[in-house]
Amino acid sequence: MSVPKVISIGALTLFAVLGGLALFKKKEGNVAVEVASRPVEVAVEEPAIPEKSEQYLRPVQDEIADREEDQVWRLFTTGRHKLPIVETVRYRSRVSWLKDRPAWVTDYAAHFSTSRHFIARSLNGKKDYYTQKVSSGDSFNVLKKELSFYLVVDLSRCKMWFYAIDGESNERTLLRTYKVGLGRFDEESYSGLLTPKGKFLLGDKVAIYKPGNMSITDETEMVRIFGTRWIPLIEETDGRQHGYGFHGAPWVYDLEAEAYEEDLSTIGSYESDGCIRLAQADIEELYAIVITKPTVVEIVTDFHEANIPGEEL
Repeated sequence: MSVPKVISIGALTLFAVLGGLALFKKKEGNVAVEVASRPVEVAVEEPAIPEKSEQYLRPVQDEIADREEDQVWRLFTTGRHKLPIVETVRYRSRVSWLKDRPAWVTDYAAHFSTSRHFIARSLNGKKDYYTQKVSSGDSFNVLKKELSFYLVVDLSRCKMWFYAIDGESNERTLLRTYKVGLGRFDEESYSGLLTPKGKFLLGDKVAIYKPGNMSITDETEMVRIFGTRWIPLIEETDGRQHGYGFHGAPWVYDLEAEAYEEDLSTIGSYESDGCIRLAQADIEELYAIVITKPTVVEIVTDFHEANIPGEEL
């Protein structure tokens, strides 16, 4: 076979191979286009709807919520800064109103309608409500006779205003504001929370924590649920008690410290079963002052709704 003929046959063979490859590529491209043109189904996950128990409330933050007041220390000082709603007395073991025996701190407390805890703090000059050592001539304060207290609890701000009402002058004094913990969200409640709205008085079945004391509701030690103080609330209209009250923050076990400590994270939030929680120092202070005097508690959605008696100084 001649050389030209061999070249011709080789060229034809080469063109045939190239043509076949081109055809194959074209078919492959068509398949790719067909696959790409098919609709792609993408799974869209529906947004999760939170359960009612997952709804978290936040206290209103505004100028009223931020405004603080604290004149409580002026109830206990015997100096020139004391408030006019207290009076200073000197201890004498022999008094005209008790003739058959010497008078003790408990006797002064009963006579002046002032708690032993109040007198102890005034005697000690610090937040010590238990030490009641007294000697002749020692001075301490007691509450005036015509005195009552008014507490306003603001559900929207997790805050409480503490007023003293002077019955003689009809003047009111704002003693202090407190941050409080309140009940959880409850859409079936009139207030929207487990903490009810309305006016209440203080009940007499109070409790002071001592090691080993059991709680009112179960066999758990009191401090783990109610802290160191419990003051029940009763409805002003009919005197009914529904289990609500003031108490301290619950105590939880700290693994590092290997001891129980109060859980202050519950103060300023909505986590209770309806009771009003205060820090331990605050509930002990409040207890010492109000427990022997008529006290009204008004629970409102907003502070401006409260009907506070007396004329503000």
